[in-house]
Amino acid sequence: MAHWLQLMAESLPSLLWAGLIFTIPLTLLSFVFGLALGLATAIARLFGPMPLSAIARFYVWVIRGTPLLVQLFVIFYGLPSLGILLDAFPAALIGFTLNIGAYSSEIIRAVISSVPKGQWEAAYSIGMSWRQAMSRTILPQAARVAVPPLSNTFISLVKDTSLAAAITVPELFQAAQRIVATTYEPLILYIEAALIYLVLSSVLSQLQARLERRFARYGGMLEANA
Repeated sequence: MAHWLQLMAESLPSLLWAGLIFTIPLTLLSFVFGLALGLATAIARLFGPMPLSAIARFYVWVIRGTPLLVQLFVIFYGLPSLGILLDAFPAALIGFTLNIGAYSSEIIRAVISSVPKGQWEAAYSIGMSWRQAMSRTILPQAARVAVPPLSNTFISLVKDTSLAAAITVPELFQAAQRIVATTYEPLILYIEAALIYLVLSSVLSQLQARLERRFARYGGMLEANA
C-alpha cells in the first residue's frame, strides 16, 4: 500500500501537467469550435436551401453513425494516404470538433424548433429581420433550454479526450500509459488517471448545476415580466 501511495504521489505532477497542457486545451478548443460548427449545421438544416440542408444531414448521419475512435484513426492514420499529413494534436482537434459539431447540432436544432412560432411573429411584427430575430429573440431563449444537454456533452468530451492517446497525443491518459511502461504498475496508475477524470467531471457537474439554476431564475423572471 505504501508503495502504491508513493507511486501515485510521484506520478501525479506528470499526469496533472499532461492534463493542463493537452487535455484541457483540447477539450475547450474542440467544444468551442464544435459548438460553432453545430450552430451552423443546425441553421443549415432548419433554414438552408435543399442542397446545403442535405449536406448538413449527411455530415450528421456519418459522424453520429461511426465511432469516434474510428474517426480519429481516419484523420490521423488514413489521410496521409491522400498526402494530408497532420500532427497528432491538430488531428485530434479536428476529430473532436467534427464529432461535437454533429451531436451539438441536433441539440441546437431541437431547442430552436422548440421556441414557439409566436416568438418569430412577435419579432417580425416590430420590424426585426430574420437575422435580428434569430440573434435577439430565438437564440437567447433556445440557449436556456440547451444548457443542460450541452453541458453534458462538454463533460463527456473531457472523458472522451482520453481516446486521443490512441493517436499519440500526450494527454493525461497517455501520460499514465507512459508511466505504466516504466513502472509496470497498470492497476494503480490507471485508477489514478480515472480519479483525476472523476474529479474533473464532478467539478464540472457542480458548475453545470449552478449554471442551470441561474438560467432557471432568469427564465422565471422573463416569464413573470411577460
